[in-house]
Amino acid sequence: MGRRLVLDPTGRARDAESAELFARGPATPVDLLGVPAWAVADPLLLEELLRDPRVSKDGRQHWPDFERLVPDWPLALWVDARNMFTAHGADHRRLRRLVGAAFTARQIGSMAVRIQELTDGLLDAIALTPAGTAVDLRERLAYPLPIQVIGELLGLPVELRDRFRHHVDRVFSTVLGPEEAAANAAAFYAMLEELIAAKRAQPGEDLTSLLIGVRDTEGDGGALTEEELRDTLLLIVSAGYETTVNLIDNAITLLLTHPEQLDLVRSGTAGWEDVVEEALRCEAPVAHLPLRYAVEDIALPGGVVIRRGEAILASYAAAGRHPVRYGAEGAVFDVLRPVKDHLAFGYGPHFCLGAPLARTEARTALRSLFERFPHLVLLPGVELEPVDSLISNGHRSLPVLLTRG
Repeated sequence: MGRRLVLDPTGRARDAESAELFARGPATPVDLLGVPAWAVADPLLLEELLRDPRVSKDGRQHWPDFERLVPDWPLALWVDARNMFTAHGADHRRLRRLVGAAFTARQIGSMAVRIQELTDGLLDAIALTPAGTAVDLRERLAYPLPIQVIGELLGLPVELRDRFRHHVDRVFSTVLGPEEAAANAAAFYAMLEELIAAKRAQPGEDLTSLLIGVRDTEGDGGALTEEELRDTLLLIVSAGYETTVNLIDNAITLLLTHPEQLDLVRSGTAGWEDVVEEALRCEAPVAHLPLRYAVEDIALPGGVVIRRGEAILASYAAAGRHPVRYGAEGAVFDVLRPVKDHLAFGYGPHFCLGAPLARTEARTALRSLFERFPHLVLLPGVELEPVDSLISNGHRSLPVLLTRG
C-alpha cells in the first residue's frame, strides 16, 4: 500500500488530512485506528466505486482480515452488525426493502407538520432564555429535533431517548478504547432488546412494531432474523439522527460565520434548500464512513490497484471539497453555487434512505430558527471544537446569543 496516512481520531486534523488526500491521487493508504484501508476522496472515483458490484460492504464475506481484526477494533460495531448497512447484493436488497416503506417521499411529507410542531416547541423553550445568556443550539435544537423525530418514528419511549443518545454518541466516537467500545455496544444492545420485548408485548403504530411483525410472522426462515431485527433498529436509531444533528449544527455555523450568505436567503435570492445542499457539500455530516471491501482486484487511474479483500474508506468530507469537481473554491460556502451535487448521503445501492427526512428536518429547523431569532450571533470569543470523531463531523457545542432586536 505504501506509506499510510494516520487519520486523527479526534477530528482536529481534518483540513490537513483532506489536503493530503487531494495531493496523493485517487486513493490514499490510511491507518484507521490501526486498520489499513484505502481512503477515496475523489468524488468521480468514489461515485464509481459506490455503485460498483465489485465493492462490497459485507466484511464477513469479503474482508479476509475480518476475524483477526474486528474483535479488538474500537469500530467493530461499524462492520460487525447484521443489517442493510453491512449487507451486499440480495441480502442488502431484502433488508433495504423492509425499511424503505417508512422513508418514502409520501411518508416523509406526512411527517412535515409534526416536524414543524416539534421545532416550534424547541424554539419556544429557547425563547425563554434570559437576555445576554448563551444558548447551545447543538444541545437545544440540533440534537433534540432529530432524536424526537426518530423516536416517534420508531416508537421509542421518551424516558429511553437520552439513554439511546448516549450510546449513539459513543458509537460515533473514535477516541474510545476497544474495551470501552465493546461495553458501549453491549449496553446499546441490551436497550434494543428491552425495546423489542416491550413492543412485542404491546405493539404500536411505529416502525419497530412493523419490523417485529415481519420478523414474527415470517419466522426463522423468513424475511428477517432476530439478529437482523435488532441490528436494523441499531442502524435506524444511530444513522437516523446523528447525521441530521451535524447537518443542522454545521448549517447554522456556516450561516452565522458567513452573514452575506444568510442575507442572500433573506432577500429571496437563495432558498433554504440551497443552504442545506451547500452545507451538506461543504461540511459533510459524516467525514469518513467505514468500510467497504474489494471483491476482486480493482485497477484505478494512475496505476493504483486495490487488491481483492482490501478495505475501502469513503472520505465524504474531503470529496465534498475536492478540486476535481469544485475547483479551487471547494472550501468556500456559497449558497448560489451552480453545482449542488454532493455525496454526503452516499451514492448507489447504499444511498441513505433517511436523506429526505434529514433534509426536511434541516430546512424546517433553519427557516424557523432564523425567522424567530433574526439577530442571532455566535457567542463572541468562543472557538468551536469538533466532536471527538473521525467519522462524525460536527461541534461539541454551538453557543449563540439570541440578541433580540
